[in-house]
Amino acid sequence: MEAQQRIESQFRIGRLKYSGGGDWYNDPSAEVNLLRFVREQTNIDVDPRYEFVELSSEKLFSYPMLFMTGHGNVVFSEYEAQRLRTYLTNGGFLYIDDDYGMDKALRRELKKVFPDHDLAELPFTHGLYSSHFNFPSGVPKTHEHDGKPAQGFGLFLKGKLMVYYTYESNPSDGWADPEIHNNPEATRQEALRFGTNIVVWALSR
Repeated sequence: MEAQQRIESQFRIGRLKYSGGGDWYNDPSAEVNLLRFVREQTNIDVDPRYEFVELSSEKLFSYPMLFMTGHGNVVFSEYEAQRLRTYLTNGGFLYIDDDYGMDKALRRELKKVFPDHDLAELPFTHGLYSSHFNFPSGVPKTHEHDGKPAQGFGLFLKGKLMVYYTYESNPSDGWADPEIHNNPEATRQEALRFGTNIVVWALSR
C-alpha cells in the first residue's frame, strides 16, 4: 500500500479536470503505474498516486506536470485558459494524450490559451525521444485508432517545450492496469518507457 503522507519534494502529476463532456477521468491507474515505473527506472523521487486538479484550483501550481486525456469534447472558459497560460509560462508542463476523438476540440481550446502559437510536430531528433530511453522513430504506436501514423506535437515558448501532445498513439492506455485494455506486455513496457521519457523531459527542460 502506498504511504499516505505527502512529501512535498516528490514529483507528482496532476490529472487535468476539464469541462465539455470528455471523460477526463478515465484510466485512473495510468499515472500511478507510470510513476511506479519511473521510480524503478530512474533516481526520481515520485509520489505515485492519482490526483485530479481543476484549472481554477489553488493546487494547480503545486504540480510540475499536468496530464490531460479523454475522448471527445474539451472546453476551457476564458478564466481557465488564462490560468493554464499562467501555469505554462511560469514553468509548468502539460502532457496531452488523445485517447481518441479529442483532437479537434483540443486544438480549438489551445488557441484560447495561446492564440499566436500553433502545435508543431516534433522531429524524431528532439531530446524528449532520447531523454532516458531511446525512441529513434518518435512516438510508439500503442493503439491503432484510425490506423494513421503516431505523431507527437508541441507548443513552444521561447524555444522551450511547454505542451506535448500525442495523437494516434495513446501511450497512456499502455500505462493502465493490464486487464483494462489487454495490451501485449511488450506494448505496455514500451508505453511505460515512453512515459518515463516524458517525465524526465518535464523535469530537465
